[in-house]
Amino acid sequence: MDSWEAARHRLVEELRALGIRDERVLEALHEIPRHEFVPEAYREHAYENRPLPIDEGQTISQPYIVALMTEALRLTPQDRVLEIGTGSGYQTAILATLAAEVYTIERFPTLLEKARARLETLGFQNVRYKCGDGTVGWPEFAPYDGILATGSVPRVPPSLKEQLADGGRLVIPVGGRHYQTLQLLERHGDAFGERELCECSFLPLIGEEGWPPEHAERPCGPEPEDDESPP
Repeated sequence: MDSWEAARHRLVEELRALGIRDERVLEALHEIPRHEFVPEAYREHAYENRPLPIDEGQTISQPYIVALMTEALRLTPQDRVLEIGTGSGYQTAILATLAAEVYTIERFPTLLEKARARLETLGFQNVRYKCGDGTVGWPEFAPYDGILATGSVPRVPPSLKEQLADGGRLVIPVGGRHYQTLQLLERHGDAFGERELCECSFLPLIGEEGWPPEHAERPCGPEPEDDESPP
């Protein structure tokens, strides 16, 4: 076992102790090399349970939050998933390991292309990429069995609810500019059941059905402390 694999093993055991129970999710986090998705300057911290800075003032999410959101989707190998906010591509890789197809949208072209390069290098061939406004979804390929948003919104975008399949699940941070509640919505016909998973603090999703552009700027120090709340 090399040092990176040992670090992943320790992280997975930490997540298991924190309450993550889905063995497929834990196995995916053990398999995906998170250090390949973080900048070189932060690589030594790749398997710590905290968010880290990436390009464009964004972050790679805290592993616990990645695991919690993924577990809430209850993915099967036949599912089709929409991801809003590709970022580094780490969450994309987890989803692509568990589902049949992943459709991911990112508003920063530089982030999207770097994520695509990483994922293709790692051998993922079941991911489609789009640069654009993720708050309105990707209706061309709807409906989706799962939708996961890696940024916050003031209210759940109607477009994402419309693009969710019957029985499908949507996980998204909803609330104020700096602090939100991570919500799980499950569709049953035209009705949506809702459940709160935890309190959190995500960067904003900028777009037509999310936050307006003036909310895009936010100082990002070398070690962000509030992009996702610890368990």
